[in-house]
Amino acid sequence: MTLPAFPCTQCGLCCQHVNRSEYTIDLDRGDGVCLHYNDAEKLCSIYDSRPDICRVDKQYRINYSKYYSWQDFIAANISICQELQSNAISGK
Repeated sequence: MTLPAFPCTQCGLCCQHVNRSEYTIDLDRGDGVCLHYNDAEKLCSIYDSRPDICRVDKQYRINYSKYYSWQDFIAANISICQELQSNAISGK
């Protein structure tokens, strides 16, 4: 089953806060930012071969499909995105 695409705004904020999750802490280059994040281009430098933890659809299938609908999983992730964006605006 193909899932609808996650509505990512490509702001890069999730990549700039990998230190906030035990699942992505090993991607931290030392300042909370993913070691694969290209600051200049604001993109993942290994997007096509990025780790599974960075693939929203794959994480849903492996870890969350038993507990949430795709729509609810998207909503939860969007909520986190909005929090990161709000914190970025307010300087947190």
